[in-house]
Amino acid sequence: MDTIAGLFSFITTPVSWIIVQFHKLYGAMFGPDTGWAWGLSIVSLVVLIRICLIPLFVKQIKSMRNMQALQPKMKAIQERYKSDKQRQSEEMMKLYKETGTNPLSSCLPILAQSPFFFALYYVLSKIASGDVVGVINEPLLASARQAHIFGAPLAAKFTDSSAKVAALDASLTDVRVVTAIMIILMSASQFYTQRQLMQKNVDLSVKTPYMQQQKMLMYIFPIIFAVMGINFPVGVLVYWLTTNLWTMGQQMYVINQNPTPGSKAQDQYLERLLKGATQHGEIRSRRKRKVVQTLVAKGSDRNDNERKFVSSLAKAGYAAQADGTVIKSETIAAEAESGAAQRRQQPKRQTKSKRQSGGAQRGSAEGRSSSDSPSDSSSDAPSDSPAEGSEPTTSLEKDASQGAKPKSKQAGRANSARQQPKSGQRKGQQRPKHPSSKK
Repeated sequence: MDTIAGLFSFITTPVSWIIVQFHKLYGAMFGPDTGWAWGLSIVSLVVLIRICLIPLFVKQIKSMRNMQALQPKMKAIQERYKSDKQRQSEEMMKLYKETGTNPLSSCLPILAQSPFFFALYYVLSKIASGDVVGVINEPLLASARQAHIFGAPLAAKFTDSSAKVAALDASLTDVRVVTAIMIILMSASQFYTQRQLMQKNVDLSVKTPYMQQQKMLMYIFPIIFAVMGINFPVGVLVYWLTTNLWTMGQQMYVINQNPTPGSKAQDQYLERLLKGATQHGEIRSRRKRKVVQTLVAKGSDRNDNERKFVSSLAKAGYAAQADGTVIKSETIAAEAESGAAQRRQQPKRQTKSKRQSGGAQRGSAEGRSSSDSPSDSSSDAPSDSPAEGSEPTTSLEKDASQGAKPKSKQAGRANSARQQPKSGQRKGQQRPKHPSSKK
């Protein structure tokens, strides 16, 4: 770590100068030799650096969203050119160029602030060893060595020996307790920031390996920082904890005000926007009007959250306009209610298995009815023995009635034969053949 910090020693002078200027301000308020003066100087250094990095943070957000949107296309390219790695790389670069996406943009804030991080580490290491560094002269060095944060010197580490900690006028127990708490807070804030991003600000409709990688990093990064944290001085832990808290707050603001399309955060944002529009009858904020304007311009390309917002707005009697405003209309609400009623009246479509089982049940019912019909007809038919009170039937009448039955059966079979089409013959009623045609 000392070797890496030495590589960035060229910016130790600017970093030490910024710390000294803030120390003058806070020293006048809390005393020059207090931990509050030096600790708040480091916190102010972080805030100043992060404010300067806001444009890079915006690029990082855009890059992450573009990468999420490109994951299905990237997966298709990988499957298509599975055996040709060179062609796969060429197609990936072509896709990045067409969409204006830079995969390294998501790492820009970390890369940009890493020189300041290592420069601060180098400055605090020199303070611990009693060496003058940058613009920190002998009086400032003595003041920094006397500064303690909750009993732990700024330059002390978790791994320092008791003799080294005693030279800084502190106890080893205080140093290890303070550093352990700060390492836990640093790792917890890192984990919460990544978890908040994965749960709320990710398009849930896109399931790709990129999502699995982000989930792995959510658990790996806190462990890495916890292991590295035992070698950081207290001042560096203050720096890193502050930057993690800044990142967490900055990300919470972005998630609440500019969520990723299709994410859970977008659904919550549109619900708040709908509530405000229906309560006030208008959209007051210019930024929110721009969101509605973009949503209207999408048309049929809206995602589920956006379609839900438009339909809920219509049910409340409002319609979104192309300029981002909303207008109230009773006809829109009536149309939305009638459309919902029609959807409720429509029967649900049955699955193929249910339709097949229903057809089989109807077929078995028809088979049972046809098998039961002869017995029913025989039971309903008059018996040969005359009933009491009825006139006896003559044999001629019996013969006539018995002769009529076979004829009716033969006629029924003939009719059914005529009704069933032969193979290759058109269904339905057939045209009579010409007398001259062959039978």
